[in-house]
Amino acid sequence: MTHAPRPLRIGNASGFYGDRFDAMREMLTGGELDVLTGDYLAELTMLILARDRLKDPGAGYARTFLRQLEECLGLAHERGVRIVANAGGLNPAGLADAVRKLADRLGIPVRVAHVEGDDLKDRYPGSLATHAYLGGFGIAACLREGADVVVTGRVTDAALVTGPAAAHFGWAPGDHDRLAGAVVAGHVLECGAQATGGNYAFFHESRQNGRDLRRPGFPLAELHEDGSCVITKHPGTGGFVDVGTVTAQLLYETAGARYAGPDVTARLDTVRLTQDGPDRVRIEGVRGEAPPPTFKVGVNRLGGFRNEVAFVLTGLDIEAKAALVREQMTDALAKSPPAEVRWDLVRTDRPDAPTEETASALLRLVVRDKDQGTVGRALSGAAVELALASYPGFHVLTPPGKGSPYGVFEDVYVPYGAEPHGADPHVASAHVAPAHVAVLHDGRRIPVPPPHDTVVLDHVPEPPLPQPLPPGPTWRAPLGLIAGARSGDKGGNANVGVWVRTDDAWRWLVHELTVDRFRELIPESRELKVTRHPLPNLRALNFVVEGILGEGVAAQHRFDPQAKALGEWLRSRHLDIPEILL
Repeated sequence: MTHAPRPLRIGNASGFYGDRFDAMREMLTGGELDVLTGDYLAELTMLILARDRLKDPGAGYARTFLRQLEECLGLAHERGVRIVANAGGLNPAGLADAVRKLADRLGIPVRVAHVEGDDLKDRYPGSLATHAYLGGFGIAACLREGADVVVTGRVTDAALVTGPAAAHFGWAPGDHDRLAGAVVAGHVLECGAQATGGNYAFFHESRQNGRDLRRPGFPLAELHEDGSCVITKHPGTGGFVDVGTVTAQLLYETAGARYAGPDVTARLDTVRLTQDGPDRVRIEGVRGEAPPPTFKVGVNRLGGFRNEVAFVLTGLDIEAKAALVREQMTDALAKSPPAEVRWDLVRTDRPDAPTEETASALLRLVVRDKDQGTVGRALSGAAVELALASYPGFHVLTPPGKGSPYGVFEDVYVPYGAEPHGADPHVASAHVAPAHVAVLHDGRRIPVPPPHDTVVLDHVPEPPLPQPLPPGPTWRAPLGLIAGARSGDKGGNANVGVWVRTDDAWRWLVHELTVDRFRELIPESRELKVTRHPLPNLRALNFVVEGILGEGVAAQHRFDPQAKALGEWLRSRHLDIPEILL
């Protein structure tokens, strides 16, 4: 009789480059683990690492990871925990060599492997960094060959879980349902404490219920051979895990029913969540489909230079003061106007204010241009020269500088198996294939083939909607009294996931929060394409707002450049909410 393999306990110790340094040690000492992952990469991180490597060709990886290993590599080896991290960034081979040198110096006999093939910069002339989003089977190949530490460059965030799971359970690329379950588990784990109460919409309610959110623990998944899992955390660590925290993270930086990747397309509309005890949420029922015939490529390039100045307007006549300084700055920059000029008046002032700060508003001027001089000294000089010649009470938060470079992120989708062609980046972007390779501790190289079965994804029809609530009395109140939200960025787009906790609230939300109502509540979206995706199993709606972030986070297009608080703004907006829900 064949017995199913034991569950795989896989945890996460990093959600971004700069996350809590002690998390690796906390995860290794807090309880049993088989694999510990770390997610260090994001669109902005790739640009930061590219600039590091321009200064030092040996750089380009997350140095924090190496410092963490100096403290924890011996501990992981003693406990038999394998480590998988995408900290290799732009230089996974360099990081692997650095880990080997560290292990030799510490006298720890570990086998270090890495995954490469994502770097496509040479195929995209003029870019600072260009990387394909690889899947998990390169990681799986390394682990199957006995690696103790695997470092990668740009893989999908979920690949840090699909790779170890495929190695542990012996999954093949065609095991779509199992792989989809691992993708969902990986998506929940990837942002660390966001699954254990961090950045949680109902944090205040949770604190009132006695939950300690001062230092949330990091999450782990007990993953089973059939692809189901339980999300939990080590005993005694802070924060909490419940259906709400897992729902919030499932909606983070996703869109519709299909969550496509190079390993599998996970159907988020099939996810079922149940509370399985204190700090335990079971995820099951996830269905998978073949991956799409294209893979994602992230292109980072230098967009130009930007500069900004924030004028402080205090007391009376705020609008008139703003108008005067705008006219003065426009005249001063008229000889060589920047390519892009943006003014934002932020009314933080209040009447009869008890402090000068609360009597003040901010007028932000942001300029961009290909030429650093146009946004540098020209802007600085014009702003400084107004110090004694503008509105009463003139001052600025910080003097404008010389202008700093900003990056632009673009994601393109490339067919598998295509050949490089052409020098123009827009031409090359449609004709590039990655060479996904697992490089083992002994130097052997194992090619990882692309998916052999891919499917062009058709449109998922909107699911049947429940009957609306019957008419009744309403109260004008913030949406956030009954709905949670989590938002984030994908290039120049933002997503806002909104969910509720009862069936009656879902019956109201799905009929009330239409695209038109969303645009009404978020005026910035009124001229943009907004798509709504209902997810009934989660009692959730996911909105994608295209172009609201301009050219991506590195371009600093708006006040909240990664749309992290867009969901909280939506929750603060007032609607007529049925009295029975409040």
